[in-house]
Amino acid sequence: MTEVYIDGGSRGNPGPAGAGVYFPGLVEIAEYLGHQTNNYAEYSALVLALRFAVASRSNGLKVFSDSELVVKQINGAYKVRNENIKPLFETARLWIELVPWFSIMHVRRESNKDADRLANEAMDTKSNLVRWVE
Repeated sequence: MTEVYIDGGSRGNPGPAGAGVYFPGLVEIAEYLGHQTNNYAEYSALVLALRFAVASRSNGLKVFSDSELVVKQINGAYKVRNENIKPLFETARLWIELVPWFSIMHVRRESNKDADRLANEAMDTKSNLVRWVE
């Protein structure tokens, strides 16, 4: 079972946006997304985490996100109505099917500091990075 913390942010909403993905003890990923909304950034972080999990052949993925909207939409409690988010939602659902076991749960912002730091780093540097964690 692999745990991952995800976060996305946008300064201005829409504005400069970044996604942060933190796999404790494994890897940090930050991706600059250009001019996007906060929800776009949150979903982009989820897709990044899923892609990494599939590529690394994880047998299960436990996602922690401070975006209640993303968690509730992925878990089926809320419908996706925003046309700009629907393609990312569908992409996430396709990647989820490739993970043998998947869960996503909401955490408070204070518990998501590493992913938040990475999303901000992407926005600050306007670049992408992958850093292995020791």
